[in-house]
Amino acid sequence: MTYATFLASQTRPEPPAGLSPLLLALWHAGRDEWHQAHDIAQDNEHDPLQNWLHAFLHRQEGDQGNAAYWYRRAGRPVFSGTLRREWEELVRTQLSA
Repeated sequence: MTYATFLASQTRPEPPAGLSPLLLALWHAGRDEWHQAHDIAQDNEHDPLQNWLHAFLHRQEGDQGNAAYWYRRAGRPVFSGTLRREWEELVRTQLSA
């Protein structure tokens, strides 16, 4: 799947079949379905990319302190760009061009 096809899938009522947990959470986050995305993030706290996702979600929520904790767990600096740019970077880590 490419970034363009993932982005286009955001208009459908259901996510594409076969998404990894990280991409499924990002699919929900991109549709402002925060709780669904957060539930997935909480189930996968062992992985640095999942922790980055968790940080992003708390940043999206507006909880900067909690976001900072998850950025530390992910081994990443706090993201300084827009939420949309961070979402795009997270998605692109998982997809081909």
